Amino acid sequence: MIERFKQFFEKHLSPAADGGAMDEDQLHLAAAALLVEMTRADGEVKAEEKEAVARALGKAFTLDRQRSAELITLAESELADATCYFEFTSLINKHFSQTQKAQVVEMLWEVAYADAEMEMYEEHLLRRLSDLLHVPHAEFIRAKLRVQERLGLA
Repeated sequence: MIERFKQFFEKHLSPAADGGAMDEDQLHLAAAALLVEMTRADGEVKAEEKEAVARALGKAFTLDRQRSAELITLAESELADATCYFEFTSLINKHFSQTQKAQVVEMLWEVAYADAEMEMYEEHLLRRLSDLLHVPHAEFIRAKLRVQERLGLA
């Protein structure tokens, strides 16, 4: 299994040798890592949060359940070795449009609200990641309100 992770990372996370475009899997992994980190923000990873991550990834990137689960496993592994969020947010900032970055923030809200509770650590992480993704505060709030309305929390 470790060899499979190593092969995936070599294939999908090493910079393109020809200086070409970023591989789509790298971008999906960066977004997945942020979503997985959100599940950990309050110190307790709940089943509802895990399901919200899989659902958000599947919807945003048109992935089936198996590919979403694989992406989450790889994101967890990548997070174990990460020292900061920069490696993830920098990829997203470089290759995602402003609309796509706002969509990531909305996905983060979905994960944070998955258990119908908003812990202060979750909101703090969400604000921090939103800032790192250069999402304006007004869009940050709009994303929050959309998720609250969708989940019946407003």
